[in-house]
Amino acid sequence: MTKKRLTWVDATKGFLMILVVIGHYPKDLDYPLLTYIYWFHMPAFFVLSGLFFKPADSNATMIQSIKKRTMQLMIPYVFFLVIITCLRYVLAFMTGNTDFEWYKHDLLTILFGGRFARGSYGVIWFITTLFFTYILFLLVTRYLNRVNQALFISLCYVLAQLESFYVVNIVGGTVDKASQTIMIPWNLDVVLIAVVYFAIGYYAKDIFLHVRLPLWITCTAIVLMAMRLTWNKELDYHLSMKFIRYSHPILDIVLPMAFLIVIFGFFQFVTKYIRFRVLEFIEMHSLTIMYLHISVDKFMNNFIEYELLGYTLICLIIPLIISVIMKRFMPFSTLLMGNFRFKNVGNP
Repeated sequence: MTKKRLTWVDATKGFLMILVVIGHYPKDLDYPLLTYIYWFHMPAFFVLSGLFFKPADSNATMIQSIKKRTMQLMIPYVFFLVIITCLRYVLAFMTGNTDFEWYKHDLLTILFGGRFARGSYGVIWFITTLFFTYILFLLVTRYLNRVNQALFISLCYVLAQLESFYVVNIVGGTVDKASQTIMIPWNLDVVLIAVVYFAIGYYAKDIFLHVRLPLWITCTAIVLMAMRLTWNKELDYHLSMKFIRYSHPILDIVLPMAFLIVIFGFFQFVTKYIRFRVLEFIEMHSLTIMYLHISVDKFMNNFIEYELLGYTLICLIIPLIISVIMKRFMPFSTLLMGNFRFKNVGNP
């Protein structure tokens, strides 16, 4: 992997993290920006993970890879959940909340995680889903040949579509509440769709890593057409991995991949001439931004009012400052914030 290519990847991840923050903007907008973002921003992270996935060539390598992902994903998961929860409970107690049952129910909900953990924990589903998606794909590529891998991934996609059909069309109502009728912790069922995006990144890495102009133009046309149709209310399409809303078998693949081709191609071309150092800096601190931006918004809303631009700046800058301070002064920050480095044993 060349330095230039890693530069565009870092810039892309930084850009996507900004979209994650914008995607949690709590107010309604007069235009479908959030709809556009949700079409692709979470699938993008699974595709990117698949791009740089390397299969395990032995059981020992596979075990080491799982240990590595545990250190990188689950230790920060526990750390940030403990920090956020302790701060919430201290504030709740100081403001007069002494209801033991409330604390008990709230803690159980946090431990159950996934789509059931809301508010400040609205992003934690992604970490558990990514972790188990990685393990599943590691097992698939270790023990199945290429044909059976394709069959297994196809089966996962069919099951994901069936589950979404049940949530959207049979249970009905708002998808956040409808999806919670399926009592599965940590959004493990979302692995069914996540592993498909992960696999696409892995199998189509040559396409994504070297976006060609004809493909980029075609995907740009698809993206612009879909955006225009949605703006004119001629297309009513939504995608939400967290709440199991992916009920269009064609668009659930075509639109995310088209957006990613456009974004990847753009950054691959532009970073030949320009370094997006701000985006690279955001990517370096993306884990802290992801965990803290919702809590920052909830806290700052008690003191000031702001619209989308102010929200985005506040929810990026404050977590960035916190992240820089934590990395510099906090003991064991390398471990607790997911920057622990392993010797190369086969997986990146």
